[in-house]
Amino acid sequence: MEYFLLISGFCLMLVGVFGSFLPILPGPPISWIGLLFLYLIPEIENNYWILGITLTIAITVTLLDYIIPAKGTKKFGGSKYGIWGTNIGLIIGIIAPIPFGFIIGPFLGAFIGEMIYDKKDHNRALKAATGSFLGFLAGTFMKFLISIIYLGLFLAITWDNWKVWF
Repeated sequence: MEYFLLISGFCLMLVGVFGSFLPILPGPPISWIGLLFLYLIPEIENNYWILGITLTIAITVTLLDYIIPAKGTKKFGGSKYGIWGTNIGLIIGIIAPIPFGFIIGPFLGAFIGEMIYDKKDHNRALKAATGSFLGFLAGTFMKFLISIIYLGLFLAITWDNWKVWF
């Protein structure tokens, strides 16, 4: 049972790291579940502080990942059309078989949304799309950083408890 939890936890950690780049997968929460699997091993002493703090961080970063691109669009002069365009473009970018569609989609979605809002102001639409793109990059960087930290924590706990497996 210990090996199953360890291997499953490690696989979840890897899925979490990849999920930090793929918007359809919530990377930090998946990584947190990997940590939880590690702590479910009976021989490893539970640390509820680590689990609680990491869960709070995972939830916060996941919520911020949805808020930041919309705020970036708004900060750079975008309207609700640009915000909706960002979200729709993200979904289409994930589904469409385009290389880096999950990056191109939010940018084009915000641009098209802003063009629907005001067809004459191309500069504002481009500025709002840039804000959306920067917000997307910031959210992705946060998720990746947290997922890597959780992976490091997982490996450190595994290393400290190596007697469980050997």
